[in-house]
Amino acid sequence: MNVFTGNLPIMQLFGGGSGGGSMTTTFITFGLVIAIFYFLIIRPQNKKQKKTKQMLSALKKGDRVQSIGGIRGVVQKVNDDTVVVKVDDNTKLEFAKSAVGEVIEVSAEPKKVEKESSSESEESKTE
Repeated sequence: MNVFTGNLPIMQLFGGGSGGGSMTTTFITFGLVIAIFYFLIIRPQNKKQKKTKQMLSALKKGDRVQSIGGIRGVVQKVNDDTVVVKVDDNTKLEFAKSAVGEVIEVSAEPKKVEKESSSESEESKTE
């Protein structure tokens, strides 16, 4: 027992024992941990959520999509929170928009716009 009490002033001198650490080192450590969590976990997740939300809001009829379960098809109808996907000639499935995993192929612009512009050019030729 005399060995421990005799060495107590030496242990305190060299940082041993129960001497408290500096508060600034503690705050710096916690700050670094929070920064690491933000840049490695939170920020990439927010970017992915934003990209997914943008993809879902841009869905339109004719887009080829794949669900999160792996089912592929062509969008037939888009509602507020659901999507009707044509999987086969006679098979249509209704999914929640959140079940769409990715857009494989974006549909081309509607052909009605092209017909209108071509009919206008024909009218100008006749004049």
